[in-house]
Amino acid sequence: MNELKFELKAKVIEELEAFSSILKKDHNTILNEALELYFNNAQEHLMRKNQEDESALTNLDFDEFWDDLDID
Repeated sequence: MNELKFELKAKVIEELEAFSSILKKDHNTILNEALELYFNNAQEHLMRKNQEDESALTNLDFDEFWDDLDID
């Protein structure tokens, strides 16, 4: 596996330490739970956006659909 490097802002580190103490959870558990929530929310957002994009392409009302259709 690739080694990841990242930096956390001082405020995030302070909050991580505070919540670790309050919740009696280690830092890794909190970070894993937070990332899991982030990924779930991001996936839901992308799915909604894709549905909206698809709806925008096919969202014609009755008159709009029939206006451009020539029936001979």
